[in-house]
Amino acid sequence: MSDIVDQNIEMWKVKKLIKGLEAARGNGTSMISLIIPPGDQISRVQKMLADEYGTASNIKSRVNRLSVLSAITSTQQRLKLYTKVPPTGLVVYCGTVVTDEGKEKKVNIDFPPHKAINTSLYMCDNKFHTEALSELLESDSKFGFIVMDGNGTLFGAVAGNTREVMHKFTVDLPKKHGRGGQSAVRFSRLREEKRHNYVRKVAELAVQHFITNDKVNVTGIVLAGSADFKTELGQSDLFDQRLQAKVVKVVDVSYGGENGFNQAIELSAESLSNVKFIQEKRLISKYFDAISQDTGKYCFGIEDTLKALDMGAVETLIVWENLDIARISLRNSNGDIEIKHLTKEQEKDRQHFMDATDGSEMEVVESISFLEWLAEKYKDFGAALEFVTNRSQEGSQFVKGFGGIGGLLRYKLDFDAMTYDSDEFFSD
Repeated sequence: MSDIVDQNIEMWKVKKLIKGLEAARGNGTSMISLIIPPGDQISRVQKMLADEYGTASNIKSRVNRLSVLSAITSTQQRLKLYTKVPPTGLVVYCGTVVTDEGKEKKVNIDFPPHKAINTSLYMCDNKFHTEALSELLESDSKFGFIVMDGNGTLFGAVAGNTREVMHKFTVDLPKKHGRGGQSAVRFSRLREEKRHNYVRKVAELAVQHFITNDKVNVTGIVLAGSADFKTELGQSDLFDQRLQAKVVKVVDVSYGGENGFNQAIELSAESLSNVKFIQEKRLISKYFDAISQDTGKYCFGIEDTLKALDMGAVETLIVWENLDIARISLRNSNGDIEIKHLTKEQEKDRQHFMDATDGSEMEVVESISFLEWLAEKYKDFGAALEFVTNRSQEGSQFVKGFGGIGGLLRYKLDFDAMTYDSDEFFSD
């Protein structure tokens, strides 16, 4: 499970990075987007950059020429940090961006993505190109497909935009026929028996393909086919209970085999994209249940959640992915550090930076995004971190009603009884 959670956090980091990069604008064409797919050579890219440097030396506008050359040099420097392309590829963004205040700021970002990126890109433009990064965000949950009809069955899997055929076999089932007179019953019994054995074989193969170490290895299963075999399989006692629970859709397709597989993917696309949505709804509903049953094993709001985290009581931390809160470290006149969590509006209001004892202004030592701090530190508190959106009705209620942060606790906590002063808790 922790792999999936880590994956979600990586996805959130990429989302945040894309947001920042898309908003950035530069003067002239001095913003370089470079993506190197796995298996490519750093030396080839360095040579290409050297050629680009030569070409850029001919740019007429002096300001533009200097900024492009500087961006190419920065990119070359970044590549020197790598001896070979990492197994998932390499993404580099270099350039000079103009901030909201009109100042120029250099941006140099390089990182291997959290999963393989199969795009090769070099762009020198007045903005960063993040289209390829957006593809990384497509859910890479794996879905199993069983395409079953009277001629045979195909087992396939789809993850993101890749599909694979795991196994297929054909069968020769007796057709209904009008001959036989007295033997009609015997023929029909033989036919039923063969059909039954076919369903049993498919059910056994499904266990082989979709269950490893007693766990279902796919997020959901789609049953497809042109006859009623798929329904028969779904309702059959032979079909493993664990797989039955994972069936997200049953679709009718007009062919069997590979063509049926392609058609099944198209027909079930919407259900598959909703799976993440459903998981999120389930998580928040569980949180609301804890509140409505008044179990006491929940917390909401930054202050209570941080107290619970500090005590190691939080099992699942639920946070809205766009929570816009800064974690600010302030130093007072005695040299003590105090931590405050403020929204963007509060941060602009300097009142929050006043020392309560003597009214002097406190010095800001550090200000970072609270979400980034959480993404780095959540493991130290022994909690699992789940990002949610406000797109579902439950999600929207969680953001509006509970401030977009809360948690499910391991044991009951009475926050009212924690009488110590919150400032005392926050000071390090």
